[in-house]
Amino acid sequence: MDQAFLSQMLDMADRHFQSRDMKDLMRECINEKAKEQFKWASMTTYVHGMLGGESPAIERAAALTELLMLALDIVDDVQDQDNASMIWMQRPQAYALNAVLSFIAVAMSEWREIGNADMLGEIGQLLARSIEGQQKDVSGAVVTEADYVEMVRQKSGALIRLAFRMGYSLVDGLERETTQRIDEMAECVGMIAQIGNDVNDVIRYDVKNDLLQKKRTLPILFMLVDSHEEFPPISQYYEGKISEEEFLRSKSECMQYIRDSGCIEYSQVIQRLYTERAEELLQLIPAVSPWKEKLKELTLGHV
Repeated sequence: MDQAFLSQMLDMADRHFQSRDMKDLMRECINEKAKEQFKWASMTTYVHGMLGGESPAIERAAALTELLMLALDIVDDVQDQDNASMIWMQRPQAYALNAVLSFIAVAMSEWREIGNADMLGEIGQLLARSIEGQQKDVSGAVVTEADYVEMVRQKSGALIRLAFRMGYSLVDGLERETTQRIDEMAECVGMIAQIGNDVNDVIRYDVKNDLLQKKRTLPILFMLVDSHEEFPPISQYYEGKISEEEFLRSKSECMQYIRDSGCIEYSQVIQRLYTERAEELLQLIPAVSPWKEKLKELTLGHV
């Protein structure tokens, strides 16, 4: 199925642009993305299938989902400057930005041909919501756990909702209660994935470590409550009282404190609560096998 998505994406790039330079740029980015599993396209396909959808356009719609997520991946890497191995990071930044704009333009154009025109507005709204959450993340607007939850609902939850909605928008006759449950499940999946990422990032001590970036993720917010007394270098670093170089001198002690603080266990408990709610919602949704099981494995199977 991944090969089918790849073919659709490459075909879109070829059809929407005339110059070889632009086509090559988009193809490079798409082929780079193809090194990973097309999980976003799969979400769209599985949601469509489990609701009994049989639209001939679903494969194309799923490829559009993947194009939009590719555009946001490029933006994220350009902002963070921490993924130098990706092909778009090895090109001039202007090229990367042109690729982003191109993928979004292609997605909007393609959807107008295959789906409900009203969905274009919904796509825009969900993208805007995710970008707003991303801005909160990069600007340091997260201070409390409530801030964190809202940021993740916007940043990650909106993208999962978009992937799900691209699938169910091509299914006729769905009850509003069903789509509401799917949307809520999507937000739960977004929370689950983000918490998992944040746990992984806090236990790695390299350039991508969230502590070094002074981010306030769920495990870090938990640590900051008691770090003044239990491990002062963390709070001192966040308050600007010591430099990054000084903070790094306590690297091994910091890693031990992370393991001992309970922040990982606390985050996993919260993650489990969202998992249980997502599973509950999935059970309440009238769903067709094997797509229901495939969606569960893709979104919840790793938790």
